[in-house]
Amino acid sequence: MSSESFGAGPLTFRYDAALKFAADAHRNQFRKSGRTPYLSHVLRVSGLVLDYDAAEDVAIAALLHDVVEDCGGLPTLNKVRDLFGDEVADIVLETSDSTTDDPQKKAPWRERKEAYVERLRYSSNEAALISGCDKLDNVTSIIRILDSRGDRSILEQFKGGRDGEFWYWDSIVYILKEKKSPVANELERAVEILREMW
Repeated sequence: MSSESFGAGPLTFRYDAALKFAADAHRNQFRKSGRTPYLSHVLRVSGLVLDYDAAEDVAIAALLHDVVEDCGGLPTLNKVRDLFGDEVADIVLETSDSTTDDPQKKAPWRERKEAYVERLRYSSNEAALISGCDKLDNVTSIIRILDSRGDRSILEQFKGGRDGEFWYWDSIVYILKEKKSPVANELERAVEILREMW
């Protein structure tokens, strides 16, 4: 048996602090599905990156991956940098598709997603892993809703429409495969399942 060890090992107080930060930031936000707390998403994304043997800083960045684009923009990024350091803040910035402090002033959906896809090509492996786990949770959440509730109204809430959303997910899968990200194949399978259901 190999002596090589995998995984983050025991998580420290820094992870606890990031969990509190994420819970406070997303306190009044909900998933597209209705009244499901948004925190459920960032918890799953962080859990997925840990399942892929990421280090604690990457798991922290996964908890915080949406705080810049959804909870205050660059001022929030500065708080993340002060509390959790440059590595975490840099990864969070890489995984953000907007840095405006007013979510109502974000660029149009397609413009943001095209820019995100282009940046992903040159992102760190850590940011690519979080991006893949983020999209994996989004896609599997839609599948779960369609399976468990049979409610197709969730599909109407996606700004890109069917064609736009699959363009986006397929583009991310392609880049993650190019980057040899460990989550690429799992995301690709999930996208294919959703394509058959949508």
